[in-house]
Amino acid sequence: MRYVLALDQGTTSSRAILFDHAGKIAGVAQHEFRQIFPDTGWVEHDPFDILTSQLTAAVEVMTRAGVRPRDVASLGITNQRETTIVWDRETGKPVYNAIVWQDRRGAPLCRKLIEDGLETTVREKTGLVVDPYFSATKIAWILENVAGARASAEQGKLAFGTVDSWLVWNLTSGKQHLTDRTNASRTMLYNIVEDRWDDELLKILNIPASMMPAVHWSSEPMGQVTTSLGLGEIEIAGIAGDQQAALFGQLCVAPGDAKNTYGTGCFLLQNIGTTFTLSKERLITTLCCSPSKQLEYALEGSIFVGGAVVQWLRDNMRFFKESPDVEAIAAGVENAGSVVFVPAFTGLGAPHWDPYASGLIIGLERGTEIGHIARAALESIAFQVADVLYAMNNDTREPFRELRVDGGATGNDMLMQFQADLLQLPVRRPAVLETTALGAAYLAGLAVGFWSSTDEIAQVRDEDTVFTPKATPQEMQRRTTRWKEAVKRAGGWNRVGGPAAPEQKA
Repeated sequence: MRYVLALDQGTTSSRAILFDHAGKIAGVAQHEFRQIFPDTGWVEHDPFDILTSQLTAAVEVMTRAGVRPRDVASLGITNQRETTIVWDRETGKPVYNAIVWQDRRGAPLCRKLIEDGLETTVREKTGLVVDPYFSATKIAWILENVAGARASAEQGKLAFGTVDSWLVWNLTSGKQHLTDRTNASRTMLYNIVEDRWDDELLKILNIPASMMPAVHWSSEPMGQVTTSLGLGEIEIAGIAGDQQAALFGQLCVAPGDAKNTYGTGCFLLQNIGTTFTLSKERLITTLCCSPSKQLEYALEGSIFVGGAVVQWLRDNMRFFKESPDVEAIAAGVENAGSVVFVPAFTGLGAPHWDPYASGLIIGLERGTEIGHIARAALESIAFQVADVLYAMNNDTREPFRELRVDGGATGNDMLMQFQADLLQLPVRRPAVLETTALGAAYLAGLAVGFWSSTDEIAQVRDEDTVFTPKATPQEMQRRTTRWKEAVKRAGGWNRVGGPAAPEQKA
């Protein structure tokens, strides 16, 4: 067996990537799928769009590479986290669209939980802040707003899952309803100290325990694919939420190791070892992948809109036709001028946690051009990462010495250089940018002996590209001050002084 197959199910597309024993890409296929925006702050996917695009990509990459199922040692899955799907166990059909991690409709329920004094309880059990980002309030919304859902759930007829669970259910023809610990830890229902679904939290949210999937380690055999689409009998042996998979793909397996992924959102994670520790800086504590099958933790800062700001310029503003074109347009001006762009399209994540913040472009002048806005959009990604990194520095004993990076946007040299300038730190980019999928492949391969250890994996990695700071600290401090003022002005717009939040409806 020469390959491991990774299914990388993301927010805007599904990819399938074949990796060889050296960790190099032997084949890739990708399919975008529809984004659904029913109301302000609402984001949905059709679960069958997710499934179809992912299966199509998997079959396509196998066909293109001339690879048969018997050539594949195992299959790993990594997925957009927190996105919530509820389906009927008998028919396999979803009762509602997938409610995406970006969706903010759970904000009123979160506010009630906080007003009821439950924030500390949630933090101490799950490591998370109370926020509609996580799965719990999405499940609660479905049960309360979809006709017949509550009754069916209480009769044990409905299953809940994050996207990995939905894929495994369908890949195994409904035989396996499971998830891994990294995805479970993102639901606001899993006790990451006691390692179990938390009965108290399920009761508070009025969610039947029968809906919950079985919880596995991220690297272990979990069942064979049974579809007749050319993937049959491949062992599913690795599952991890996308950001924990990327942390593992960067081989951040020791306390203090950290990475930032630049995808639709941005996610900065630092391995903090086997001791559960709460952040003092409004970051979250989450579970890492652990091939050694022990609870390991990470601090995480989640940024809701990273690369999605480039998609917004492409699709909504029609500034360019292809996302990579943004770099050339931004390079057409010397700098962003006075323009600052706060891309709070779905609120602000860490360390602000403001679900009512709104997107803001400020500093427009008579001479402002598309290039200034494009450049400010790219810089907004780096500014948000810096906000989280400084907060994480305040939480840990040792400050960052460098930043490891991955994800599609790291191919943008302008962004990476600005990130290094802003942080005044080296930024280290790996030769294989697809570390999310690579992490899922590592987990699946380790579970079946394709690789013997992370030490063996480390020996075959190629050299990184390193960006070092070129700008002065004084200039970056001036830019940071303007950024912070813009963020302050964007805060709370959709609750105070702005349009009313939409009423919830089915």
